[in-house]
Amino acid sequence: MSFDTLGLSEVVLKAVKDSGYENATDVQGLAIPAAIANKDLMVSARTGSGKTAAFILPALEKILAARGADNTRREKGKIYGPKILVLAPTRELAMQVAKAAQTYGRFIPGLKVATVLGGMPYPLQIRQLMGPLDILIATPGRLIDHINSGKCVLSNVEMLVLDEADRMLDMGFIDDITMIANNTPAERQTVMFSATFAGHVGRLAQNLLKEPQRIEVASHTDTHENIEQRLHWADNPHHKDQLLEAILATPELEQAVVFTSTQRDADWLAERLAEIGHSVAPLHGAMPQGKRNRVLMGLRRGDLKVLVATDVAARGIDVPTITHVINYGLPMKAEDYVHRIGRTGRAGRQGLAITLGLRDDVSMIRRIQQFTTQTIPVQQIAGLEPKTQEPRIFPPRPAGSFDDRAPRGNFGGRPGFGNKPFRRDDRPQHGGGKPFGQQDRGFAPREDRGFQPRPEGFQPRGDERGFAPREDRGFQPRDDRGFAPRPDRGFQPREERSFAPRDDRGFAPRGDRPFNAGGKPAFGGKPSFGGDRPAFGGERRGPAGPRKGGFGR
Repeated sequence: MSFDTLGLSEVVLKAVKDSGYENATDVQGLAIPAAIANKDLMVSARTGSGKTAAFILPALEKILAARGADNTRREKGKIYGPKILVLAPTRELAMQVAKAAQTYGRFIPGLKVATVLGGMPYPLQIRQLMGPLDILIATPGRLIDHINSGKCVLSNVEMLVLDEADRMLDMGFIDDITMIANNTPAERQTVMFSATFAGHVGRLAQNLLKEPQRIEVASHTDTHENIEQRLHWADNPHHKDQLLEAILATPELEQAVVFTSTQRDADWLAERLAEIGHSVAPLHGAMPQGKRNRVLMGLRRGDLKVLVATDVAARGIDVPTITHVINYGLPMKAEDYVHRIGRTGRAGRQGLAITLGLRDDVSMIRRIQQFTTQTIPVQQIAGLEPKTQEPRIFPPRPAGSFDDRAPRGNFGGRPGFGNKPFRRDDRPQHGGGKPFGQQDRGFAPREDRGFQPRPEGFQPRGDERGFAPREDRGFQPRDDRGFAPRPDRGFQPREERSFAPRDDRGFAPRGDRPFNAGGKPAFGGKPSFGGDRPAFGGERRGPAGPRKGGFGR
């Protein structure tokens, strides 16, 4: 679909065409007209499908419409705040959105775009918030700081955009998003972009949006036609390092993003690759924002060939010259794999996504394949083939194929068990002595399965097993036998065992233990605990003189 048919103004359309775009992507063609019509939207789109322009272009149209309708002169010193508010999960994504707003709005006179991000100086952000402002792009945490301090006014927001809403909720921003939305007018327009709207994302959309229009262009199960995926098995970490070096040395590689699992691995791997001659830099959340900006700028200029990054960079890097994505360390969540490989193959270009897996990574690779419902092809590099047997991962089931699985056999020849999944309505019916489930589910009643009850009823087998009634086995009831003690054990009744009660035996102290005045033996010369012991906590006298207190010295 051509951008000329989407209802954009001349200044916005001119900026789009100057950027080299003639036709809109699928998500742009569906979302832009609906957003211009002031509808709330729930949009699911693939990474790299042009979703940033899908909400920036309608936002610029809203700013132009507001300027044409508002002829009042602003009071000097009064803070009006932004017309458009965009929330993004990471600083990199927020900066990408800000760049797109400046690019597509460069022919709009006096357009003011500001960013409020963590890790950036407060004074500059406060000056931007206090002055004239059209579009504000922010991360939730830093924006909450400015709202609490009274520096940010959101009472004039006409359009609220939540970009990567699922990622923001995964990062724990749900309460911050709710608070920010409560500070905006209730009649605002709200647009949400998310990979999924299930669970807590769907509940948030239900609370924030009014009669939204659902646009679903792509899902995580769609194939990436322009991204080739590969899986290389490694015997050990050393073998994995050799595979990485071989891939980075291929001539078709222009720029690559190597993903690690931790920040420490990113720093270590970047240092190691720099030692062997690669132009490389790390990128992770623990780095100062200024350094992160310089790294991304060097990547866009082509000064860096390899970027070693954590998942903080999986959403927000838009560099068309990235030809390879290498998963050196696997992600913590299967959906992050989709966002990782989306860093390549952007804007219709071809890309290659390579995963380096150890035997410990089998479970994560299995979850990734089940999440995407696709099998990652296994390949080998000549001269670096694995010496151990490759782990076997069963191909993922297609969606909705649970009921179509092949029979797993039955138990004891009973039809209906094992050749059909056990559903809720197959449970036994306990009323009226009915058999399991319905008759048409392949379960035969007992009498039809070859079971024949004995016509003579229950009879003991008797003579052939040597069974004899109790009276024939020489058993005598207890009352007929009586009770007689065994004579060989020398049992004597109690009164005949020379047992004397205590009062008859008397008590004689042992001669080797002296007795004190209290009538109790003195153990080891310690103070007596007899009748002359004082009350608990009081004063008592021992060998070392008087002491206060109870237990202890």
